[in-house]
Amino acid sequence: MAVSDAYMRAKRMGLKEYSNYVSQGRNGYLPYLDGILKNIDIASEVDLGIIDIPLKKVKGTYTYMRSLSFARNYMPLMAEDSEFAQKWDAVYRAQIDEGLRDPVKVYEYLNWFYVVEGNKRISVLKFLDVVKYSANVIRMIPKYDENNKDIRLYYAFLKFYKNTGINEIWFSEEKSFGELWKLIKNYEPPASAYKTDDRFKYFASAVYGIFRKVYLELGGQRLPITTGDAFLDFIKVNGVPEQYDDEDLKPLLRRFIVELEYYKRSEIEVQTEPDLKVEGGLFSRISTIIRHGDRIKVGFALAKDIKTSSWSYAHELGRMHLEKVMGDNVSTVSIDNVPESIEAYAGLKELVKQGCQVVFSTSPLMINATLKIAMEYPNIVFLNCSGTYSFKHVHTYFGRIHEPRFLSGIVAGSLTKTNKVGYAATRHVAEVVSGINAFAIGAKMVNPRVEVFVEWTGEWDNDEKSRDVVNLLAGKGADIICHHNTLAYRKFSKMYGVFTVIPEGSNNAFVPDKYLAVPVWNWGIFYEKITRSILSGATRPYGDIQSSGKGIFRSYWWGMDSDIIDFFYSKRSIPSHTQKLVEVMKDAIKSGKLHIFSGPLYDQKGRLRLPAGKDASRREILSMDWLVDFVHGSIPESENNLFTDLSTGKTT
Repeated sequence: MAVSDAYMRAKRMGLKEYSNYVSQGRNGYLPYLDGILKNIDIASEVDLGIIDIPLKKVKGTYTYMRSLSFARNYMPLMAEDSEFAQKWDAVYRAQIDEGLRDPVKVYEYLNWFYVVEGNKRISVLKFLDVVKYSANVIRMIPKYDENNKDIRLYYAFLKFYKNTGINEIWFSEEKSFGELWKLIKNYEPPASAYKTDDRFKYFASAVYGIFRKVYLELGGQRLPITTGDAFLDFIKVNGVPEQYDDEDLKPLLRRFIVELEYYKRSEIEVQTEPDLKVEGGLFSRISTIIRHGDRIKVGFALAKDIKTSSWSYAHELGRMHLEKVMGDNVSTVSIDNVPESIEAYAGLKELVKQGCQVVFSTSPLMINATLKIAMEYPNIVFLNCSGTYSFKHVHTYFGRIHEPRFLSGIVAGSLTKTNKVGYAATRHVAEVVSGINAFAIGAKMVNPRVEVFVEWTGEWDNDEKSRDVVNLLAGKGADIICHHNTLAYRKFSKMYGVFTVIPEGSNNAFVPDKYLAVPVWNWGIFYEKITRSILSGATRPYGDIQSSGKGIFRSYWWGMDSDIIDFFYSKRSIPSHTQKLVEVMKDAIKSGKLHIFSGPLYDQKGRLRLPAGKDASRREILSMDWLVDFVHGSIPESENNLFTDLSTGKTT
């Protein structure tokens, strides 16, 4: 009996897949679980009963002999006159005529399914592009192994599956399962949805399922990430909807895939010094405005009240500098108390409505909102103050603040009388951690006997907690302490920069005594240079295509050589020989002769973090999550905002 044309087409697909694998020197047959488990310690088996399984996750057979009938894509390989071909064809006709109903039997291992009974049914269903099918599933749980990333990922998946019953979403990193759970744990289907007691089943179908369909239609499979990775980043920026519509989703996702192309690591430009060359031609929209005598409008989104936040006040001073020196060509507007979350979108939208052609969002925690609005307005230049990310739609900028922190350590280590110095840290972010380490390295370099202690306030600006931390550090014997970078709005306090402490009364309290030194942000220098660069055409929005025909990832990471950060010290309180040392080190940093993070460096557990003769890369500095071995104290649990921890734009 002749088999159908369907079998012949399926076999051709199988032979093509088989040949492709063999040509690469790889096994062209299906993997089989019996062989995979030979050296695996299975901790337990769990009967999940009959559930729907995504056919894209069906990876192979249980036994070796069954695997020889199929190529890697589960298409048949057997001759058309074989008994196997006749049976496959019968299953195909049954599916076409009335639909298959009997569940297959599978083992699940590491969220992949291996078929015990029903291989031909799976083959037919895959041939027909069926998405899911029912199966009686036995889960094989391996013994936990901290050194095996696949097993760590699987255990993270098990927690997520227990909460949701979703098995079709997979990630590259363990933490992503917990992040998605936090985002969707309160999800509810729309009132108009079909009635179901399983809200996550609806979510998997109407939200993730539609996302996956459109994502793959737009070519997402070409990226070296899982669809789950892309999905998680997308909802961090755009929020969790009740459901998706194909046509509404396409334009949003098409723009976002441009960002996801980051994973190819192409066209990434990190500027470490202000060499802003014109790229050929002017940024037409802004240059046209200038030719007509109008001024471009530059907007600033400030995170906090400038009267209480030294960080926001420093950026406000930068805005004032920009308007003062470029007032003929530039007008500025700022809004403060912008939420440090995706909710910053409303404030950024207001700046767009006010006609800003350039927008600076001044907190790393605004990055998601900035990225979201930048994809909506590709002809506006958006910049976010962050060293952690790189994007096509958003330029990012930050300063190498660890450089003056290192000089702070030199001052503290040189002048301490107790050989104990303290660091009042604010929040657990990489910039603060690298600052602690740079300070400690500077102190240790000039004073091998010095001990460095760190305590955390847990907040950026809190006078009461700052006093408590100063008392803790001084109580441990520290006579010099490093704290805030800048002053708050019109408010002088000696509790910033590097200062000495003395007892106050008899209640174990301490107060600042002498101001010694302070790192300072000069954001106005950056804002002036980058705005002149925009006017000249050297810095462009994503919408103004580069000469290569592509948008580029651009991140500015300037240091003391650019003057956006500086180091001031008291010539009255610091001896002249220490001043000379500071100036020598300052010049060495500016000239690039001195690299602060140079190996060997060990962490507090004695692990070699930076080998001898190696300088830390930008990525290593901006993702620093460890303290050098001569620092006393620990890093608290991460306080990073979930909605800013994108996979999309990790440090380059």
